[in-house]
Amino acid sequence: MSEEVTYADLNFQDSGRKKSIQEFGTVGIKEPAATSHVWHQRALALILLCLLLLIGLGILGSVFYITLKKEMRTLNTLQNIKEELQRNVSLQLMHSMNSSQMIRNLSLTLQEIATKLCHELYQREPEHKCKPCPKKWIWHEDNCYLVTKNYVTWQKNAMFCSAQNASLLMIKNKSVLEFVKSRNLRKYWLGLSPRKYYADYKIVDETIFSSDWLVRNTKDVDDTMFCGYINTIYVSYTLCSDSNNIICEKLANPVKIENTLMSEIPDEKYD
Repeated sequence: MSEEVTYADLNFQDSGRKKSIQEFGTVGIKEPAATSHVWHQRALALILLCLLLLIGLGILGSVFYITLKKEMRTLNTLQNIKEELQRNVSLQLMHSMNSSQMIRNLSLTLQEIATKLCHELYQREPEHKCKPCPKKWIWHEDNCYLVTKNYVTWQKNAMFCSAQNASLLMIKNKSVLEFVKSRNLRKYWLGLSPRKYYADYKIVDETIFSSDWLVRNTKDVDDTMFCGYINTIYVSYTLCSDSNNIICEKLANPVKIENTLMSEIPDEKYD
């Protein structure tokens, strides 16, 4: 009887072990299935995330492209506006330059008219207010001349002219030559360079292109040197310490248009 119980017990224990083994086996088989399912979910989540990223990148790319295209259109518009403004500025500048040139030409023409008119008035009235030379000075073309009979040395004549912002007379062109001839000047100092030695006289026409016109400092002149003077149509030399008449020249001022065009000259005065 005890043996049967033992066998039954053993049989029961064996069946329990088998059951345990079966349960353990069942658990061991189900565990890998659960892990695989989790990885599938993670992989799917990663795939979805990648898809979302790709979609986001696509959207960002589209936005960037649209923005870039819009900015390029704006840039082209601004470039066109800039070019149009540059063209307008160039046209305005050319117009301004043309206007300035026209004004300059008109001013020169008006100045020429005023100068010619002032010459006519000067012929009638030597001290007319339009004259571009100081009082008692003679106006001839672009120069003013002071001719006075006052005997002084050559150096004093030079100093006197310098004090008048003028210089000794120098005959360097035909215009001045004709003026000198018309005045029939007798013994007037000239702006010829003083010489250490005496020189023979010559006709005044021969002095126009001479290299003897004043080039040295007048302070270097002493009483032993020879200075040139004009005597009618001749140019002669004498000691610089001798005395001759004074003559000076300087550039005339521009004729004042208002003093010319606004002048009121009674017609009966010149009848």
